[in-house]
Amino acid sequence: MLAARTGLRTGARASTCLVCQWRTFSTTGYQRLPTDHTPGAAAPDGKPKPRQTFAPAPVAATEPAPDSPLAHAPRSYGKKVKDFTPTPLSRPVGMNTPPAAGQNTGIDHRTFKQRRDDFVDYERHLAKREYLKNKVSRPYFRDWVNLSFHKGKTFLAPPRLFKADLSLYFPNLFGRTLASRQKADTTPLLAGHASVVTVFSGMWAENQIKTFVSPEQNPALHRVLKESGGRAQLVQINVEEDWMKMMLIKLFSWSLRNKVGKENWHRYFLVRKGITDEIRESVGLLNSKVGYTYLVDHRCRIRWAGSGSAEGDEREGLVKGVRRLLEEIKAEGVTGGVAEGHVLKPLAAGKPTTGDKK
Repeated sequence: MLAARTGLRTGARASTCLVCQWRTFSTTGYQRLPTDHTPGAAAPDGKPKPRQTFAPAPVAATEPAPDSPLAHAPRSYGKKVKDFTPTPLSRPVGMNTPPAAGQNTGIDHRTFKQRRDDFVDYERHLAKREYLKNKVSRPYFRDWVNLSFHKGKTFLAPPRLFKADLSLYFPNLFGRTLASRQKADTTPLLAGHASVVTVFSGMWAENQIKTFVSPEQNPALHRVLKESGGRAQLVQINVEEDWMKMMLIKLFSWSLRNKVGKENWHRYFLVRKGITDEIRESVGLLNSKVGYTYLVDHRCRIRWAGSGSAEGDEREGLVKGVRRLLEEIKAEGVTGGVAEGHVLKPLAAGKPTTGDKK
């Protein structure tokens, strides 16, 4: 009897030791207090040492910015909109900083040691947990439901171009083109040209952007592009974040090549990664099922934007905008291609930088 009791106590004591060891070595258990040898410990002057983060944790948008020109537009997150009527853009849309080749690639350039340091960063884990929670909580069919508002049209095109000194920037995107298996950046292609950029995902969105840029529905645009001597161009960006759908698109890329034409293969991008919630909020890509059309000048600034299907005089406004940008290019002495002052320095591996704002 005594031996049995001793055995029970010994087993209980052993179980307790195992629990203590598990708590000691677990990375998801209690947060350890900072010591003199751990990041975040107090410095000699009493101020905490900031932990170095090599890659910021992703941030999911939860509410639109109050000062956004599209603050009341329906989106895939936030409060559900019951009634919406699109209005013309009152202010420029785009990123605040100039784009640079190498940004928004979706490629992780961190070393193994940097990944290890970020992996044991407790604050980064909390930020990523919040990001995943916001992503999971988004209604799956919200974008489809928002198509009931004017066929998904998010905003009306502005009646005239945004002023050059007030315009914001089109972000750099990274993807494979129809001309090569090698991936490329959009910024070197856009710099030095007047570019009509279409962003779409799926057949519904592609049919919408055709109302702006197809030769059948906007022949005047293609006449201007042809007469520009290469200074104006049409750039198409096909976004598909699902890897299985992207594989199907790549499998039938021969069909896209026949439809686009060999002279435009290097202007057709297949993008899967890099478009964050910040980019979508900044440039107005609020519905992934809707097509968007942008007019980007030779300094990669968004001077005009349209969404959904063309309505009213939006097609004519796009053509007038292209002609106006060609006049600006001629006045500034840009003879075509990549001119000095329009090139943004490429991004060094693992070191995000931006070009100088002119």
